[in-house]
Amino acid sequence: MSGVRVLVGTRKGAFILTADAKRQKWDVNGPLFGGWEMYHLKGSPVDPNRIYASQSTSWFGQLIQRSDDGGASWQPVGNEFRYDGVPGTHQWYDGTPHPWEFARVWHLEPSLSDPDTVLAGVEDAALFRSSDAGATWQELSGLRQHDTGSSWQPGAGGMCLHTIIESPSNPARLVVAISAAGVFRSDDHGVTWKPITKGLLSEGIPDEDAEVGHCVHHVAAHPSRPDVMFMQKHWDVMRSNDAGESWFEISGNLPSDFGFVIDVHAHEPETLYVVPITSDSEHFPPEGKLRVYRSRVGGYEWEPLTKGLPQENCYVNVLRDAMAVDTLEDCGIYFGTTGGQVYVSANGGDSWDAIVRDLPAVLSVEVQTLA
Repeated sequence: MSGVRVLVGTRKGAFILTADAKRQKWDVNGPLFGGWEMYHLKGSPVDPNRIYASQSTSWFGQLIQRSDDGGASWQPVGNEFRYDGVPGTHQWYDGTPHPWEFARVWHLEPSLSDPDTVLAGVEDAALFRSSDAGATWQELSGLRQHDTGSSWQPGAGGMCLHTIIESPSNPARLVVAISAAGVFRSDDHGVTWKPITKGLLSEGIPDEDAEVGHCVHHVAAHPSRPDVMFMQKHWDVMRSNDAGESWFEISGNLPSDFGFVIDVHAHEPETLYVVPITSDSEHFPPEGKLRVYRSRVGGYEWEPLTKGLPQENCYVNVLRDAMAVDTLEDCGIYFGTTGGQVYVSANGGDSWDAIVRDLPAVLSVEVQTLA
């Protein structure tokens, strides 16, 4: 019988949640790597037993872990992340030059075709690739050395490369997003890059045609339509129908167009999910009501999904990598909060149940659909 494996990264370790296809009774395994900040865990779409994890602490630095048995056991793999080429600088918060510094791995993206190939998005903003299951890493330095690189600035959480999208129909195409630089696309396997920010308007940038400086929080695309992309920006929910060549706003009737997560239903490419947050200074849901908003028409028109979610005195946040969808026939939607709750909807968002309630603050949620 099919089932799901949910990979949860938190401020104090990782947790693996498993259930059958009904998604009603859950086994909770963890904490793994207790005490470590687990920024991201993600499994290979080719081999579900192959899982990569990023762990970090201010005391011991950054480690990449790999499991080859579905998370039952782990081994540290190569952790030499070295920036290639001339060191150079980017802009600091106050606009002054600042040297590129490696801090941590924010996001891991296993290849769609090869379980031994995995991409890593890091802070300060750079993209690395491993072709030997994480044993060694090479920077795709054309991104960081783009002509605009010296003018990139960090967002409030650091200058992180947090989104990596590989096109299923065009393996040469990669899309990445960086806070607070923008979104970039490569059409040659990551050798060269171009900003794809036309149509993005960002407060504090006087030039509305500026290629960089946009604080993109997350980007999502449905595998069947990789050229159609959806973005949750610092402010505004955006859409592109042409692989990022142009963007337009689809915030519509949302109570706030600030947020961090955005995702797409597994079987309905025009069904989207976001979690509105009050503002960039008040990182909690409007009115203290935790509501996921769904659009069935690709944006503009949104409905609140509240059944099973707290509708009073709820002041948690949902971070940029903390939402995921499974691919079961009745698509499941998952998200985690900074209050330590992980929620599941087994019916596309119509109702929600808490899988767990008292974990450390959740940094990331990914799900594997198991045969």
